[in-house]
Amino acid sequence: MSKLTYPDYSNICGWKAMLPPRTPRPALDGDINVDFAVIGAGYTGLAVARRLRELRPDARIAVVEATTVGEGSSARNSGFTGTDVLPRNITVEMSEKARLQSKLFSEAFKWLTDIIRENNIQCDMQQVGAIRGAATERGEASVRSVLEVAKKLGVAHQELSRSDIAERIGTDYYRFGLYLSDTWLLQPAALIRGLADALPSDVELYENTPVERIQHQGDWILSTRSGQIRAKNIALANNGFIRRFGYLNTKMTTIYTYAAVTESVPEADRALLGQDQSWGLLPSHRLGTTLRRIGSDRLMVRSLYAHEKELTQSYVEAELRNRFERRWPGLRHVQFEYVWGGTTALTMNGAPWWGKLEDGLYASGGCNGSGIAKGTMLGRHLAELMCGFGDHSVLEQVMGQASFIAPEPFRSIGFRVISALESRKAGLEI
Repeated sequence: MSKLTYPDYSNICGWKAMLPPRTPRPALDGDINVDFAVIGAGYTGLAVARRLRELRPDARIAVVEATTVGEGSSARNSGFTGTDVLPRNITVEMSEKARLQSKLFSEAFKWLTDIIRENNIQCDMQQVGAIRGAATERGEASVRSVLEVAKKLGVAHQELSRSDIAERIGTDYYRFGLYLSDTWLLQPAALIRGLADALPSDVELYENTPVERIQHQGDWILSTRSGQIRAKNIALANNGFIRRFGYLNTKMTTIYTYAAVTESVPEADRALLGQDQSWGLLPSHRLGTTLRRIGSDRLMVRSLYAHEKELTQSYVEAELRNRFERRWPGLRHVQFEYVWGGTTALTMNGAPWWGKLEDGLYASGGCNGSGIAKGTMLGRHLAELMCGFGDHSVLEQVMGQASFIAPEPFRSIGFRVISALESRKAGLEI
C-alpha cells in the first residue's frame, strides 16, 4: 500500500455539500515535464501557481491536488479572514512587528480580493467584522488585553456588554465582547473552488492525483498513481502533510478540528439567531468555540481538537451539540445537517516554516489555523523566492521561523497534557 500523503477524511465537507456540484479537473494520466510543480491546491498552493505565472509567463506550471478542490483542508475552515494582527499583549517591538505583519497581509489580501472581483468568484464574501467573545472572568481579562492592543495600534473597535452581544447573536452566554470591523466572512469551499477555476488557462491543474513520493534525480520526480511529473522546481504547499515526504518532521504537527452546521432554523425561532443577519464570534481562548450565522437561517459551531488522527463521528456530534445547546437552549430541537473535520498544522512557537529546503525544493507550512490571508501571502512570496524576485527579509523578520518540536512519543504526550491544562483554563469558553 502506498504512503498516504494527504488527509483522507471520513466525512464530507459541509461547506462543499451546500454548493452546487462542480466537475473536477481530470487526474494526471501519463508523464509530463514542467518548470514548476506545486503540491496542494489550497490557498497557499494556488497563490504560488498564480504568482509564478505572473513572474514567469513562459514557464510550464502544474498544480497537483490529492482530492477534489473544495473537499480538502482549505474548504474546511470557519470562513473568517482579515488583515489586522492583534497580539494579546504589546510592547514597542511587538507593536512594530504587528504593524509589519498587517502590512504584509493587507498587500496579499488586496491581491486576493482583486482576483475574486476580476473573476466574479461568488463566495458570499462580506466585511461584517467579528466579535471576540468572553464567557468567563479569565476570558474577559484576555479580551480586555486585546482591547488595549487595539487602542494602542489605532484599530477600530467597539466594546460589547452581555446585552449587546445577546442582541447581535441571540444568546446571553457571553459576558463581554470586543467587536473588530476588519474581519471578512465567506464561504471557504466556494472561494477555493473559484480560485482554482480562475487559474490562468495555461496553468495545469490535476485533481484526484495524490503524489506518493518525490525524488531528486537531476530534476525532481513526483510519482503519482497514474504518471510522473518531472519538475525543475517544486513547491510543497500541503501544510502539515509536508512531513509525509520526509521534510519538516521537527517543525510542525497536524491537528484535526471540527465543525457543525444546523439545518434551517424554523422561521418562528429565527429571532433567537440575533438581529444581525450575518455575524461571527471568535473565542477568547484558543481551545474555545467559534460561532457563525450562515445565510439567513443556519448556525455554525466549530470546536474540538485532535492530534494527528480523527475523532469518531458520534463523539464529535455529541460534543458539538453540547456546545450548541449551552449557547442556544431554546434551539435544542434544531438538528445538525452537516458535521465535518479538517486539518491544520501547528508549530511550537506559532511561526510558519517558509523557504528553501533543497535546490529546487521549496515549502510553506504551519499556518496555525489562519490560512486564507496568511497562506495567500506566504504562497505569493514563496513563488517570488523560487524565481529569485524581490526582497523577503521583512517577511522573514516579522513572521519568524517555526522552532523545534519534540518527536514522538513526546509530541503526543505533550499535546495531551497541554490540552488538558488549557481545557481547564478555558472552562465555559469551550
